[in-house]
Amino acid sequence: MIGLPTGTLTEHGRLRAAGRGKTLVMGIVNVTPDSFSDGGKYLSSTDAIQQAYRLIEEGADVLDIGAESTRPNAVGVASDEEWGRLEPVLRELCRNSPIPISVDTFKPTTAARALHLGVQIVNDVWGGLHHPQMLELVADAKCDYIWMHNRLQPANSDAFDVLIQETRLGIERCLEAGILPDRLWLDPGIGFGKTKSQNLQVLQRMNEYCGLHYPVLLGTSRKSFIGNTLELGVSERLEGSLATVALGVWAGVSAVRVHDVQATVRTCRMVEAIADVHQS
Repeated sequence: MIGLPTGTLTEHGRLRAAGRGKTLVMGIVNVTPDSFSDGGKYLSSTDAIQQAYRLIEEGADVLDIGAESTRPNAVGVASDEEWGRLEPVLRELCRNSPIPISVDTFKPTTAARALHLGVQIVNDVWGGLHHPQMLELVADAKCDYIWMHNRLQPANSDAFDVLIQETRLGIERCLEAGILPDRLWLDPGIGFGKTKSQNLQVLQRMNEYCGLHYPVLLGTSRKSFIGNTLELGVSERLEGSLATVALGVWAGVSAVRVHDVQATVRTCRMVEAIADVHQS
């Protein structure tokens, strides 16, 4: 199994952003009935825990555990219901997992409960927009925080320029709330509030996004823009997902969030080997 070096997750991400170290692979475990890719497969805590340990064996560096689908038109979940799904899984993993645990939630109440159990990372798909108090909670906890770009409607103007502008504003809000710069990650929010063309444009310019000088997490795994591009269903999107991972690693992302851990780890190591070859 692959572990992290000494130091925070963000410290490692900064090393990777500077061209040193490996790209982290974050394995996804959805304890949900309706996630777009694997909804219902791991709804029982036993199944979710087994999947988590399977991803660790495949080489995951971090686990991201979520209990509310964020796919388009998903039905919202009350905080208590979300926590009822998460609690037994997080309790087991925080106690026994050899790798860091992230909670995928935009609700401060859920995040606070998870941090109390020992979760090290909060992955917020709304970047504090739905619940501004999330930023204060994370700042007080001094945990790693993944700020993701999101919007209700796709931008009418240049999507990448809007992404950069809104990410800069997000960084300002995080720092003003007291989040430490060395605990902050950025996620460009592929598949969230963006058209297929806009998602492809963001990927094409990922090296520029990585130039914002914070570690970047890229989450593209099995998403609909891949299916729409290749005209493939969710279960057939592995190759398309790996292509986006390879592009992201080459561009300088520090971590990738995926369902298919083993194949992703191999892809990352191969791209890194090519990128790190010294010219003779």
